[in-house]
Amino acid sequence: MEWDLYLRTFLALLLVLGLITGAAWVARKSGLLLGHVGPRQKRRLSVVESLPLDGRRRLLLVRRDDSEHLLLVGGGTDVIIEQGALASAEINREIPPSKEARP
Repeated sequence: MEWDLYLRTFLALLLVLGLITGAAWVARKSGLLLGHVGPRQKRRLSVVESLPLDGRRRLLLVRRDDSEHLLLVGGGTDVIIEQGALASAEINREIPPSKEARP
């Protein structure tokens, strides 16, 4: 094979990869991707905290609007442990140390 065939193949590959990247960028900017929330919309769902229990299972604290849900996911089934707890407005507030706490 001649070098010009290799060069044309390489340039065609670069062109296809560039077109795919450009199409993904346009889809992201126009909001065509599923599950995409634009910058003007407020997100209603977030994972507040995640705690791995073992290799397969994990506890998730999920916030939706003003309520939080505790979920056990992984393994064979997913379970709702606590549903509809009110979200605390002072999550980041520091709790003063207890007098009974030992160093």
